[in-house]
Amino acid sequence: ACQAIVGIVKTTLGPRGMDKLIEDGGETTITNDGATVMKKLQVVHPAARILVDISQAQDNEVGDGTTSVVVLAGELLKEAKSFLEDGLVAPQIIKGYRLACNLALQKLRDLAVDLSEKSPEEKRSMLVKCAETTLNSKLVSDYKLFFAEMSVDAVAMLGDDLATSTVGIKKATGGSVMDSMLIDGVAFKKTFSYAGFEQQPKSFDNPKILLLNLELELKAEKDNAEVRITDPDQYQAIVDAEWNIIYDKLNLIVGTGANIVLSRLAIGDLATQYFADRNIFSAGRVEGEDLERTRRATGGQVQTTVQGVSPDVLGTCGRFEEKQVGGERYNFFTQCPSTKTATILIRGGAQQFIDEADRSLNDSIQIVRRAMRNTKVVGGGGAIEMEISRFLREYARQTKGKQQLVINYYARALEVIPMTLAQNSGADGTNILNQLRKKHAGSGTEGRWFGVDCINCAITDTFQDHIWEPIVVKESALSAATEAACLILSIDETVKNPQSEKPGGGMGKGRGKGMPGMGGGKGRGRGPRVFRR
Repeated sequence: ACQAIVGIVKTTLGPRGMDKLIEDGGETTITNDGATVMKKLQVVHPAARILVDISQAQDNEVGDGTTSVVVLAGELLKEAKSFLEDGLVAPQIIKGYRLACNLALQKLRDLAVDLSEKSPEEKRSMLVKCAETTLNSKLVSDYKLFFAEMSVDAVAMLGDDLATSTVGIKKATGGSVMDSMLIDGVAFKKTFSYAGFEQQPKSFDNPKILLLNLELELKAEKDNAEVRITDPDQYQAIVDAEWNIIYDKLNLIVGTGANIVLSRLAIGDLATQYFADRNIFSAGRVEGEDLERTRRATGGQVQTTVQGVSPDVLGTCGRFEEKQVGGERYNFFTQCPSTKTATILIRGGAQQFIDEADRSLNDSIQIVRRAMRNTKVVGGGGAIEMEISRFLREYARQTKGKQQLVINYYARALEVIPMTLAQNSGADGTNILNQLRKKHAGSGTEGRWFGVDCINCAITDTFQDHIWEPIVVKESALSAATEAACLILSIDETVKNPQSEKPGGGMGKGRGKGMPGMGGGKGRGRGPRVFRR
């Protein structure tokens, strides 16, 4: 099952990797992102699910390398299979794999090039190159420089915490891909609005912004309530009290001096018209993430009541306007003085292309974040895997016993990355691998960064060609792939309860007797579980 999963995602690796078209319940997805493919496959085999989990973990942790980690884990399991067939026990293989992984991680850290001492311009160039390397294998690779610079600029706006939730990615069909834009602030789609909305102003300079988590509409009672009255005037008093409550709220909001009112909950037709009459823009049912980004950008504070609102909780921005983008209208908050958020608006023709661009940008942003925190980089294109493989082979020659074989085969498994890159590019994988082995074995430090040139089907110095990857991508991939392989190898038997797969399996009906053959407990509650052969 694991090898079948690896076979599916293997062809997506590299700049010349193929895309997968996945149809699920009438929804079509076109992608070559390893984590997305694994998630959409809906794997149910318990061992193969481990590969799905490590792919998801890699995506959440660093954003890139999701295909590599699955391919590497599959190759380690493939090498281990021959050992098991020859009678070598699983604990010996696991011990060798873990030793080889620790050696590989140490060598990786020794080989990494630290760019922390570089000038700001050189650091920015490094981040752009890392983002370009990530986007090389994506559907948007033709626009990799455009999106790489956009990713770096977006992360640079986030401040010190670099939280990815503060980068909003919005999608608007229509226009060219090059019409995609980075907004220094917040943009979100116009929310549902009531009559009177069109009479509200649609642009402000230096507005005061009030953020609420409060409902501003008349609503019916949720519970069935009975109020007995003896005079029609009493009914009118109850109705007037309801109106007075909402008018008091609206008067307090107007009294704050706010020009824009945003609320996570509904703003009704009465409040919409009330604000329109006083030249105030309002939007209700704003998404929680958009409201949080607006808070970060404008410096405001979200209020749950309008009582005692002070001027210091109001946010501000240099410019607010509502603009038409494609077939939708968007609210833009820009020129924010203390912004710690950014929004990327992706344009394009087909919805599937825009969705894939969204996933690609997410990976690119994650990589830039990691590279900002850890400025060490290594060569991509399979160069670092070949160098670590050479190092492990030399180490294995000095090791005695069965561990020598295991470490040697771990080194061979690492070569699956350059081999797959070459095969997916249409090159002769064996010939490319032999050239790389020769370079890494005989050229010393000068040959350590030689990897696969997927465009020209040859080998190249990946460091000189600026095919760079943050060290954290390789560290995470090696550790996760080795742990997954060791976890699967440590399982010697799968125990399943056939009864539990049936509807209501192993459970009584509750009151009275249990279901025939599924437990004979009497009385209230579940019957005892009985497993029958």
